[in-house]
Amino acid sequence: MAPTTLFRSEEMSLIQLYIPTEIVQPCVAELGELGMVQFRDLNPDVNAFQRTYVSEIRRFDEMERQCRFFKSQVDKAGIPLRHLGLAGQFSRARSTQEIDDLEEKLRDHEGRLSEMNNSYEALQRRYLQLTELRHVLRETATFFEQADPGQDPRVSLDETDATTPLLEHDVGTGSEDPSHANLGYVTGVISRHRMQTFERVLWRSLRGNLLVKSAEIDEMIVDPDSDETLEKNVFAIFTHGKEMISKARKISESLGGTLYTVDESADKRRDTLLNITSSIEDLNNVLFTTTSARTSELSKIADNLTAWTTIVRKEKAIYNTMNRFIYDGARKTLIAEGWCPTNDFAIIKRTLKEASEATGTNLSCIVHNLNTKKTPPTYHRTNKFTQGFQAIIDAYGIARYREVNPGLFTLVSFPFLFAVMFGDIGHGFLLFLFALYLVLNEKKLALDNGEIFKMFFGGRYMMLMMGLFSIFTGIIYNDVFSLSLNLATPGFDWPHHNGTGPVEAVTNGHVYPFGFDPSWHGSENFLLFSNSYKMKQAIILGVLHMSFAICLNVFNHVYYGKKMFVWLEFLPQILFMESIFGYLIFCIMYKWSVNWWELDSEGHHIRNAPPNLLNMLIYMFLSPGTVDPKEQLFAGQGPIQGALIAIALICVPWMWFAKPYYLKVQNSKHQYETVAHEDTEALVEEEEEVEEFEFSEVMIHQTIHTIEFCLNCISNTASYLRLWALSLAHAQLSSVLWDMTLKIWFNFTGTLAVVGLVIGFSMWFVLTVGILLGMEGLSAFLHALRLHWVEFDGKFYMGDGVQFEPFAFSDIIEDNQE
Repeated sequence: MAPTTLFRSEEMSLIQLYIPTEIVQPCVAELGELGMVQFRDLNPDVNAFQRTYVSEIRRFDEMERQCRFFKSQVDKAGIPLRHLGLAGQFSRARSTQEIDDLEEKLRDHEGRLSEMNNSYEALQRRYLQLTELRHVLRETATFFEQADPGQDPRVSLDETDATTPLLEHDVGTGSEDPSHANLGYVTGVISRHRMQTFERVLWRSLRGNLLVKSAEIDEMIVDPDSDETLEKNVFAIFTHGKEMISKARKISESLGGTLYTVDESADKRRDTLLNITSSIEDLNNVLFTTTSARTSELSKIADNLTAWTTIVRKEKAIYNTMNRFIYDGARKTLIAEGWCPTNDFAIIKRTLKEASEATGTNLSCIVHNLNTKKTPPTYHRTNKFTQGFQAIIDAYGIARYREVNPGLFTLVSFPFLFAVMFGDIGHGFLLFLFALYLVLNEKKLALDNGEIFKMFFGGRYMMLMMGLFSIFTGIIYNDVFSLSLNLATPGFDWPHHNGTGPVEAVTNGHVYPFGFDPSWHGSENFLLFSNSYKMKQAIILGVLHMSFAICLNVFNHVYYGKKMFVWLEFLPQILFMESIFGYLIFCIMYKWSVNWWELDSEGHHIRNAPPNLLNMLIYMFLSPGTVDPKEQLFAGQGPIQGALIAIALICVPWMWFAKPYYLKVQNSKHQYETVAHEDTEALVEEEEEVEEFEFSEVMIHQTIHTIEFCLNCISNTASYLRLWALSLAHAQLSSVLWDMTLKIWFNFTGTLAVVGLVIGFSMWFVLTVGILLGMEGLSAFLHALRLHWVEFDGKFYMGDGVQFEPFAFSDIIEDNQE
């Protein structure tokens, strides 16, 4: 394997298959199990309703609908499905007889279940009616006792009341004196939340000429249509005249009320109530029997539903794939074309051979490679460790075929840049433990279907690396939950000091072996020191990261046969970058290596003021070639800076004009060779695949690219300062959280101290997990993602490729399990 294959996509081949019609189904099924071929549609102009196997697909659509119906009924009944290890089972293609048997079985189950559902719903509706009527009979017995026919049911209302009836005149009731009219009534049941509206509408519509009685039903009523529990009230409306009664009935029905007829005679109501109570008891027995039979039927379905659904979806996928093939009537074969990884070509041939032999016929498949100029899809072979890292690159864009894949470098750069912002031994260790738990229990936790959990579970190895790198950077920062560790002899001593002024640490000749010296923690100038270090560290990491991205262009130019672009594009870009920001890194490293302390005549340490690098970079452009002696960093700095500025200025027109001019010359040469060529037909085909060259468009594109690159060198370098800013915010937030929850209780003693420490530790732990690990971790993750997408990938990664999507049953099984 060539070294460049490590960071490029898999080499792909376009294969052609000749499959006899007698064995096409089992062969396609085996390829679906293998999951290594992406079939091309050889019938792009034929719509879905005119293809060969449209009737079979409609048949499987109907069977899939039945499986979905079973799934909804099983879930509604709360019966768990039986999950099977389908990866190794049901792999073979089903025969026509087996599919017919399955279709008949699904039809029988659907018929029985539909009949049971209809019967069950009818019984439920009957039970609902009888239950409501029972409550109406019970409650109206009281209403009739309270409503005296000799009493005027109208209730006096103040003329100034806001609820005065809206109707000034009513249709005649037969007499203006209500005592001359017969008192009628309407009884029924209505939803409790509509009761207030119901009474107000009745009052206004009937001008107050009514008496409304209501009572709450203490039993929960179940709606047979939605299975929702409803709260209802029994009501009785007493009013005069047929018109009033008719109007009351219409209002009741319009607001969703159910009306029930109740006899005026108390004896008849009592007999009816006894009959209804007996009918409800009988109906309960029938409902119990029906429910048991329905549950038994659903249990049988649940045991086999996963298998049925998988078989149906696989067979449907097989026929959908076969619709992409071309039928050769003379040879009675189906012709298929598809992309596959070149390294897997032998596996595909062996699989087809085994599938042909398994059918028991002498027929076999013919597979061979096709020479083509078509652009293959992009396929990156991943495992469970690299899958998460590749996913964040694919979210930015799919790589071009054989383009340098940033996913390989992301394995290290992404967790490292995250850790620079999240550096803390304690927080990194907690993140590492959480990821380690997911890794060690991945087989058990893989069955969890929660969307949020799936995101964490998919990135478990990424979080594992992020935790390890955070521990490493935490050791460099010497931070563990905002505290420091004294793992070796510090390099500074604190002298005894009785005054009130600041005390200065004195070097003792030791050098702390790794990371920040613990003497810095707690010092007044620690923030100044750590800020300066982390800011310069961010610039160094940023320039190195972007310089590496620019260098990756060389591999793309060489692979795509554009070696001249190395001189026309890569070289001016890297020279421009390094002449300014590479020089800045050199100055930072040089400034760190110089001892700016000197001894005076009395033996005291005196610190010479080192030059300000920001001012140095500004004056490098304002006064090129000259440096103030007081601000000079090293001898000969002025001429060197002048030469670097000259190189950077030369690189701008170099990037701007060299590449378009070269492309124009090459296009003119190509046109000359085209005219002189003899084989005109071949040339016409070749010219159809080559885009027409427009020098003006190329020049405009190169102008934008040059301006964008020059400006991005500045803005992208500044963007890496987020490494410093988030690291500072994380450390300060961690310190504040420690001081406000735990540290304050160290000054107390006795019972108060114990209780305070318990409460303080609980608050500290919850806030640490929720804020520092959750919110701060997510923030550092997003910023690291942005640095990779914009600052790193934007330098070399086109990301406009097409994803390799093979025909694979594994995707169908995964969807089925969800």
